[in-house]
Amino acid sequence: MSTFRNPLPHRSLRRAGAVAAAGAVATTLLVAAPTSAADGDVPEPTRHTQKAYDPEADFTARWTRADARQIMAQQDASASRGENSVPQSQTMPEIPKDFPTMTDEVWVWDTWSLTDESANQLSYKGWDVIFSLVAPRDIPFDDRHWNARIGYFFRPTNADPRTTPWKYGGYLFPDDASISTTEWSGSTRLIRGNTVQTFYTATTGPKGKRPGTEGKPAVIASSFGKIHADRSGVSFDGFTQHTELLEPDGTLYQTPEQNQMFAFRDPFTFEDPAHPGKTFMVFEGNSAGERGSDATRCDASDLGYRKGEENGETVSQVNDSGAYYQRANIGLAVAENKSLTRWKLLPPLLSANCVNDQTERPQVYIQRENGKLKYYLFTISHQFTYAAGTRGPDGVYGFVGDGIRSDYQPLNDSGLVLGSPTDLNLPPDRPESPTQGQNPRQFQAYSHYVQPNGLVQSFIDNVDGRRGGTLAPTVKINFFGGKSTVDREFGDNGLGPYGWLPTNKHVGGKGFTKAPAAPRAEKRG
Repeated sequence: MSTFRNPLPHRSLRRAGAVAAAGAVATTLLVAAPTSAADGDVPEPTRHTQKAYDPEADFTARWTRADARQIMAQQDASASRGENSVPQSQTMPEIPKDFPTMTDEVWVWDTWSLTDESANQLSYKGWDVIFSLVAPRDIPFDDRHWNARIGYFFRPTNADPRTTPWKYGGYLFPDDASISTTEWSGSTRLIRGNTVQTFYTATTGPKGKRPGTEGKPAVIASSFGKIHADRSGVSFDGFTQHTELLEPDGTLYQTPEQNQMFAFRDPFTFEDPAHPGKTFMVFEGNSAGERGSDATRCDASDLGYRKGEENGETVSQVNDSGAYYQRANIGLAVAENKSLTRWKLLPPLLSANCVNDQTERPQVYIQRENGKLKYYLFTISHQFTYAAGTRGPDGVYGFVGDGIRSDYQPLNDSGLVLGSPTDLNLPPDRPESPTQGQNPRQFQAYSHYVQPNGLVQSFIDNVDGRRGGTLAPTVKINFFGGKSTVDREFGDNGLGPYGWLPTNKHVGGKGFTKAPAAPRAEKRG
């Protein structure tokens, strides 16, 4: 496991894994008015021990309603309509409306780096390489999900990210090679030499199945290819044979038969230094059970209120609100062979039952704090996938524990780490149809990818009515001791270069001189 230099002093940061995410989203059926601290009914957060368990143990941590309601407790209930009410320490700096576009050829959203088995971000023969979900720009932006394919970009490692754009290399897979009509997010790692393995989500949408495929709604798959690089750039070949790795089982993870709006996607493989010789995969899922059935009803552990809590809810109240339709989780699997083509499902690491319906792009970071390794679990979610009676912004959420499987404690008590500027006192919105008078940057960025050193990359969605489909400025978060803050000393008032995914390890020969470690702009004002 590689050790990265940490943005905070006296600790080492190691990245254990990350996944990208994409796709159609489930709908919150019932929406209650936001609850704020001004209402005087905010409970204490759930007590979490952070205790570690064996990765294959039958234990799943819970992001509870008591935890999630801290978001409204910490926001500014007195903010003027449309002003940001999220704490500054957890708010992503505002993206300018005149942002640049990285390519006129394709829409760009979920993005990840070329990595190795330890999730080092690799410079290959002097080139930085990233992978993105892309779709042609001649279709409407909001139609991109069912037209998504995996594309790739490259630029010299020694380039200044503020002045040298990424070069689009085209689609990663040959036409009609994948086992689906649509390719959704995953990860790509260098296996040996110039052999790479891409893990992705194979989905079949409204267009129907591609001839020769089973047309399953969503499965996790992989394929092997080759990377090539010279002075002129980067290219790939191979990726002609694709293998289905995992699909939901209906016992741990919800199936399409149980819920047509199920989630099972976004694989990223990694090694945990506490369990050498094993390779794990994290992904997004939903807790098993037929949608709306009695078996999926909320229970006291989903609510998480302390004994004697006067500001809690009853199980009946929560179920009557329809909150049981939200059943997100972060899944875990372990490889059963060295080629990483056979996998076994394990119980989820974290459930958000009765809190939220999506926990996308889960990532695990390991860092040393006071002589002890701590595991940070990050994910992203939307404001419109929260359950009735809870509220939060689009952005990054995080949890901390003593092992990959832990009784995870939400960062900042609520779980919120990095949200777009949002007036949480107003009802939740969607980026394609925002409410008039809401903050114009509530959907400025999404699909965040947390990198070494706390850098966070995302794509631009909607900035004051201008749609993006291009990579956002990189920002930086600092996290330690169960708390996190947005680093506004980074870059230009907290905004770094657009689309900056710096590499930390060279392979295949340096080729070019590595760029400066951290571009910083002069602060304004």
